[in-house]
Amino acid sequence: MRGIQVSQYVKGPKELKVTELPDPTPKANQYLIEVHAAATNFFDILQIQGKYQHQPPFPWVSGAEFSGVVLATPSNTKSPRFPVGSRVFGGSQGAYATRVCAAEHELLPMPQGWSFADAAGLFVTAPTSYGALVQRAGVKAGDWVLVHAAAGGVGLAAVQVAKAFGATVIATAGTPRKREVARQFGADHVVDYGDPTWPDQVRKLTPKGRGVDIVYDPVGVVDKSTKCVAWNGRILVVGFAAGQIEKVAMNKVLLKNISLVGIHWGAYARFEKETIPVVWQGINRLIEQGKFKGTVFSDKEFVGLESIPDALLALGGRETWGKVVVKIPQSGGSKL
Repeated sequence: MRGIQVSQYVKGPKELKVTELPDPTPKANQYLIEVHAAATNFFDILQIQGKYQHQPPFPWVSGAEFSGVVLATPSNTKSPRFPVGSRVFGGSQGAYATRVCAAEHELLPMPQGWSFADAAGLFVTAPTSYGALVQRAGVKAGDWVLVHAAAGGVGLAAVQVAKAFGATVIATAGTPRKREVARQFGADHVVDYGDPTWPDQVRKLTPKGRGVDIVYDPVGVVDKSTKCVAWNGRILVVGFAAGQIEKVAMNKVLLKNISLVGIHWGAYARFEKETIPVVWQGINRLIEQGKFKGTVFSDKEFVGLESIPDALLALGGRETWGKVVVKIPQSGGSKL
């Protein structure tokens, strides 16, 4: 197979190289997948630099999110969930290659009518946003929801989930193009969070200036968000894309009866397995109803393993929106 193998940490994506590698050997509980598209994530950049919390032993193939076709099923079962030829998407180390191994719990069936590119970007963003808004914050019709970094991968997923449940969505984003994208995916109002008055702008948009019921924050702006949250509001702590762990003045939380609610989707597999299928059933329902669509960045196309360094640089440079996905044409196959 061909892939991007890391034998020593690098300074950045430009140093990554595509090489010929032996095909991966699946463990007894793993499927072998032919990769047709791979999605990029910020943690991929951290991992190649040796800065991520999960660092595999050298050498390893980078990338962790993909879609493709099952080539071989696990040797330890006679009735695999995904027979050879099944179109699947999932998350497993080694996605930046033409082939990858994955266990059954790391795979899901591709939604009907979805492209490989759209499905490749679904495994991380959709359940994070659905789990946060629905499971943790109890979003419902009539709620006002503020989504920060709304044009990002989890942001666009959050906008769609909130709208599907009947909420009014205020989206923040840093550029005109990103605000335009947030609107295209259903946001009712958009605000520039580069403008220091954004909390006032958000509050004024809500009925009688009462503030929003739910804040979805993958950035790390909880403290400022307390200024525009309603009484009994919930602030979802999703991540810290701004680059530093925030400190919050807790008196503000007390004064408005605010709930600070964490969401760590990756830890559900360890602590709350039973919720995972419930979340995916909910997402699939929204997809079937046409209320949730793929969020692939389409202003520029990335095709082939050789374009992965450029895709990661674009992602790291914050110039993209949605999910940056690389199409990986297979020899003799279609170019998608």
